[in-house]
Amino acid sequence: MKSFQAETENLREQLIAWRRDFHRHPEIAFEETRTAGIVAQRLNELGLEVQTGVGKTGVVGILEGAADGPTVLVRADMDALPIQEVNDVPYRSEKPNTMHACGHDAHTAIALGVATLLAQHREQLAGRVKFVFQPAEEIGEGAKAMIDDGVLTYPTPDVAVGLHVWNTLPVGQVAVTDGPAMAGVDSFRMQITGSGGHAAEPQQTRDPVIAAAHIMTAAQTIVSRNVRALDAAVVSFTRMMGGDAFNVIPDSVELWGTLRNFSAEIRDILIERLGQIAQGVAQGFECTVDLEIARTLPPLINDSNIGERLRQGFASIRPDLTVVDDLRTMGAEDMGLFLRAVPGVYFFVGSANSQRGFDFPHHHPRFDIDEEALTIGTSLLTSAVADYVWSR
Repeated sequence: MKSFQAETENLREQLIAWRRDFHRHPEIAFEETRTAGIVAQRLNELGLEVQTGVGKTGVVGILEGAADGPTVLVRADMDALPIQEVNDVPYRSEKPNTMHACGHDAHTAIALGVATLLAQHREQLAGRVKFVFQPAEEIGEGAKAMIDDGVLTYPTPDVAVGLHVWNTLPVGQVAVTDGPAMAGVDSFRMQITGSGGHAAEPQQTRDPVIAAAHIMTAAQTIVSRNVRALDAAVVSFTRMMGGDAFNVIPDSVELWGTLRNFSAEIRDILIERLGQIAQGVAQGFECTVDLEIARTLPPLINDSNIGERLRQGFASIRPDLTVVDDLRTMGAEDMGLFLRAVPGVYFFVGSANSQRGFDFPHHHPRFDIDEEALTIGTSLLTSAVADYVWSR
């Protein structure tokens, strides 16, 4: 695997400048017009074939090599979150209630760095690189929108790669996990209906509030009693709504939540048992329940052969880094939609530095990264792509 560490070092200040600019000007899902404009301008300057408006606000840039060969897709997400930043830094978000609290500003900067480095070696490439700058990852809709707009055709990728800066890993560590690396996610909504009345006379009601409380409690046994201890699953209730007054028992209560898993088998268990428990408990309280489950994203599954190739390559060109193979998270990522269609790997680049205060979790209003992750991510991702399209 070819090393781009020295060349990346020359880009360090530019990578930081890009990342901080995106951080100051965050844009939420499907509103990434400024970010997309900067990306498109840079790709045009590099001489790539650029297409905008893919999946609403996505950008695609194709770098053609001097000879024929495979097509490698490089994906970076661009959107921010509806969070008010509380960091006191010069590059603090200038947009109220909007913040890059997950590292997508870094991902966009890194992908621009990869495009910059590889464009300088166009004559040494055999094949092409398809850079996909994706909107709306945070709501799980951007990848599908770009796929629906044909991003996986003309040309069709042979390999897909991407990365995520990760604040549960210290800077200097990299994780390339085989198989499921991020969870599949379903959302659910249930309405428990009874018969309301005066809170002073609960015997005259069929109380949906009490039924909802017991459903939430009983559902916690799904993971502990229906899923094998060596498997992974999550059942979380995240929202409860019902009633308008302290002295009125309402007619109905609504519950929302999420189910997360790594396999279709576990997913089926979660869905089946949630329905059985909800129906059974509701009936026990003389209530009815209407349950709706929506598939949001499948698990993100890495190709083990590509994963082993990258781990060996990373270890050879960056012996100063620690490369691990066992990081999995119940967080979800719509990069998984690309990896269902194209074999590839999505790896994690450590970005935490507790000594400098860069250790708050993703989606936290004080989330920030050690920007050393920018140069590490850029050099590794460039090497990973070049390993498939570099002229032998």
